[in-house]
Amino acid sequence: MMATNDLIELKHIVKRYVMGDENVFALRDITLSIKRNEYVAIMGPSGSGKSTLMNILGCLDTPTNGEYWLNGQDVSNMNDAELAAVRNKDIGFVFQTFNLLARASTLKNVELPLVYAGIKSDERRRRAEEALAGVGLADRMSHKPNELSGGQRQRVAIARALVTNPSIILADEPTGNLDSKTSIEIMRWFETIWLNGNTVIVVTHEDDIARHARRIIRIKDGNIESDIVNPTPVILTDERNAA
Repeated sequence: MMATNDLIELKHIVKRYVMGDENVFALRDITLSIKRNEYVAIMGPSGSGKSTLMNILGCLDTPTNGEYWLNGQDVSNMNDAELAAVRNKDIGFVFQTFNLLARASTLKNVELPLVYAGIKSDERRRRAEEALAGVGLADRMSHKPNELSGGQRQRVAIARALVTNPSIILADEPTGNLDSKTSIEIMRWFETIWLNGNTVIVVTHEDDIARHARRIIRIKDGNIESDIVNPTPVILTDERNAA
């Protein structure tokens, strides 16, 4: 079993793909732990293995070898249905491309994970309204994605990630489609989410974005190249007023 305060523990994780007669290793031997309420950036260039690591952390994929313990459960060998249940309960995703339904309102987009979870409509609406208000979009609930700015669309995605009260917010290049000013705004929201008690994991290739995290893990050629506490994080939110 995991140590009490470890939300995530990876033990000797290997991910291997067979391509013809060749074995291609995306991850070679990854061992790490992430505690509850950590703010972590995972960095690496294209082809480093960071996206594969993100997919495993997010229960979108399973390792070839090794153990993955999440919230006290060994999820390494779960089937697709079991992984889907874990994702819906424990992980909120924020993607670079927002992944919003174009024809649905902001409110309906945020309700979507609760539909999958079987939550009744009145409760879905209440929780979605609360999540949108929490990211400053109480006045945009009836708008569709094409009626919102890029930063507002990403805040809708953040609200959708938070609406199930997950243990982890997992963000994949969350500012990749945003300008510098809007990127800072989005990173301020992630900092507030972390200060309010969530574990936040940001996967990025950008140093400027990684500098917001309190711990930075660098991946290279499928291995952990470095894993350090960030000595000089970018601080955007007054911790005394975060809640």
